[in-house]
Amino acid sequence: MNITSTAVSLTVDDVSASAAFLVEHFGFQEAAAADGFASLVREDAVQVIFLQRGTEVLPEDVREQRAAGVILAFTVTDLDAEFERLRSEGAPITMALREEPWGERLFQVTDPNGVVLQLVAWVVPEQQ
Repeated sequence: MNITSTAVSLTVDDVSASAAFLVEHFGFQEAAAADGFASLVREDAVQVIFLQRGTEVLPEDVREQRAAGVILAFTVTDLDAEFERLRSEGAPITMALREEPWGERLFQVTDPNGVVLQLVAWVVPEQQ
């Protein structure tokens, strides 16, 4: 198998709102869009696809579900700067910047459809 690209597809109520959030706050570009569908790309990230809840392309048993329990995580090089940038842009920060005991520093924002985006940096333990 030769995988040539990777995408994550999330089902939301308002495709345009989630797409606009990624464009405005995360620098994604819209690669394709149609009624109930948007594909967003960034050279250094996974492709993100938003599908309208209820669309027939979704399997019938999950067609009415929304993206839930999913965190779209991005590892970034300057977490503190990204936190300040998103805060100053008015993005809803729904988990404050924190550090976990296993060395992960993170914070979360949530888009208009409730999709959680987590920005992460890993703390390198000091050499003794």
